Amino acid sequence: MSRRAVMMDENVVQGVVADGFEPVRAEFAAVAAGEGGDYAAQLVAYRHGERVVDLWTGPQTTADSLIGAYSASKGATHLVVASLVQEGVLDLDRQVGHYWPQFAVEGKGALVLRELLAHRAGLVGADGGFTIEELADDRIVAERLATQRPYWRPGAAFGYHALVMGALSGEVVRRATGRSVQELFAERIRDAYAVDFHLGLPREQEPRFLSAQPMTATPERLAALAASTSGPNSLPGIAFNRNHPQNPGVWELPNFQPVRTLGTASFGGVASARGLARMYAVTMDSVDGAVPLLKPETLATVGQIQSIGHDVVLGERKAFTVGFHATSEYYPQLGQGAFGHSGAGGQQAFADPRNGIAYGYTRRRTPFPAAAGPENARLIRALYGATAR
Repeated sequence: MSRRAVMMDENVVQGVVADGFEPVRAEFAAVAAGEGGDYAAQLVAYRHGERVVDLWTGPQTTADSLIGAYSASKGATHLVVASLVQEGVLDLDRQVGHYWPQFAVEGKGALVLRELLAHRAGLVGADGGFTIEELADDRIVAERLATQRPYWRPGAAFGYHALVMGALSGEVVRRATGRSVQELFAERIRDAYAVDFHLGLPREQEPRFLSAQPMTATPERLAALAASTSGPNSLPGIAFNRNHPQNPGVWELPNFQPVRTLGTASFGGVASARGLARMYAVTMDSVDGAVPLLKPETLATVGQIQSIGHDVVLGERKAFTVGFHATSEYYPQLGQGAFGHSGAGGQQAFADPRNGIAYGYTRRRTPFPAAAGPENARLIRALYGATAR
């Protein structure tokens, strides 16, 4: 497929787009102009297994730069879970205690795997919280949460398990297979499909990593943040580990070496936008001749909504599938059954099997508030507009 080069000015957009996708490049350039000179980001999209958008911009940023994935890491973790469900190693309707007997205490014995993956366990954190070293180690988190009394009756409600979901599902994987989710991701996805996403960043790849930067701290933003911050012992406070006195800011998490090295399954991944988009493209399409990771029936299972409505942690309407966001609930252009995961640093990534679209976006500076960058709505709208031509 022919491609058109984008302007090579270091302060503007670089990269290539396929014919017909020039509006995506124009929208990305408009976002960059509006964000200011310190905006650094990458944008990649696939359509039916072919890369049609490959763009980047900003100081020190190249197509191969690695940026903290934050909670987009949960997508990598749960693609491993989906592959094990496909093979029959895991059963979504089995009780978690079947795989992990120590978990079945404090009223958690009846919880099944699909409920755990849909953020219904009530185990959003632990009494007293975690040090950053503890939080970075999924085995320590899982051991603490196995005996923790849930913060709501399991299955009765749902709330985002922001910092611990990967430790919970990863422990189920370890109990069922004898191997860590990080090992299985490297074997089944990263290496098998040449995906530039790391759950555990090798030392030799460290020079490619761009440290995360905080949001621009205007007085108005700081005042709004202070007004919106819940107490440390509230449900959101526990979920975001603010009940521990040395808890760092969310934006800082990828900058801690143990988080990157261990590849914490909830938030410790490091990726390029090429890696994010390719990771989702290979789930549903043949990329470079490889057999897709997931079969159509597994894709349908993965994209099926399990929890929707009021999230008791975030205090707003959310929708989750089995370990993923139900991404079509957030972007109306997407087809039913689209799934993926955003990150607090502004990241967004998803697969849309009905439309054959895979999308990956990273940015270096955390947006305000910390969540999927609002510019994703503009970029996704431009992408789907191009595919409709």
